[in-house]
Amino acid sequence: MPTTLELKALCSQTRRDIVRMVHAVNSGHPGASLGCTEFFVTLYHEVMRPNPGNFTMDGKGEDLFFLSNGHISPVWYSVLARYGYFPVPELSTFRKLNTRLQGHPTTHEGLTGIRMSSGSLGQGLSVAIGAATAKRLNGDGRHVYVLMGDGELQEGQVWEAAMYAAANKVDNLIATVDVNGRQIDGDTDDVLNLGDLRAKFEAFGWKVFESDGNHLENLTATMKACKDASGNGLPVMNLMRTEMGQGVDFMVGSHKWHGVAPNDAQLQTALTQLEETLGDY
Repeated sequence: MPTTLELKALCSQTRRDIVRMVHAVNSGHPGASLGCTEFFVTLYHEVMRPNPGNFTMDGKGEDLFFLSNGHISPVWYSVLARYGYFPVPELSTFRKLNTRLQGHPTTHEGLTGIRMSSGSLGQGLSVAIGAATAKRLNGDGRHVYVLMGDGELQEGQVWEAAMYAAANKVDNLIATVDVNGRQIDGDTDDVLNLGDLRAKFEAFGWKVFESDGNHLENLTATMKACKDASGNGLPVMNLMRTEMGQGVDFMVGSHKWHGVAPNDAQLQTALTQLEETLGDY
């Protein structure tokens, strides 16, 4: 298992990948990608048991992950590439013509690691429930993970799925919400206040944990606690507090970086704050 220092080094390199990818095409979503970096690094290196050398769409015998808020594809692509799912230099094709690295993840290009097209918000939890149910029916003891954005919880389908998962005791499912308090139009409190998310999910019948999504040790411990709590008749929720734009001082905490790429000068400023630890693509 990697050390904390190695994981932090990977987080720094992943953030460099993110800002370089969106800058190169002047398009993409850096804010929440930067905020969720620790989550993806922790998930793939500490929590799941991925097998990039033998990727299959059905994922039998391995943990599965679904990204519901697909616009944060840059962070996922970086972590997938540096875990060995596809060559790291392919990150340079992000959002370019005929690339496998579309702005929102898709499946028809055959990019290993991707099992669901996403970006139309509100659908990921439903897909994850279906996958988790299939694993139970097949006697497959692995887990299914899904990540959603907090603004995404304004979609009604999420709450239908949350109700279904609890009613049907889908207890091999571990969901995470990126609670950064921001969405494209402003703060979630101003656009459509989400209220007490812990109380809501508990009322819906979920086992709920809370974590600091930008603190590796806390996040790792919480994710492992979520896994330990599974199998007890309740779906599991991790409410993960993050800062949009984490790692780049002029992006932190602002919804304005939800879907805006840095210009040349801003890129250089960002890169001076993010150590190159594994080599840029």
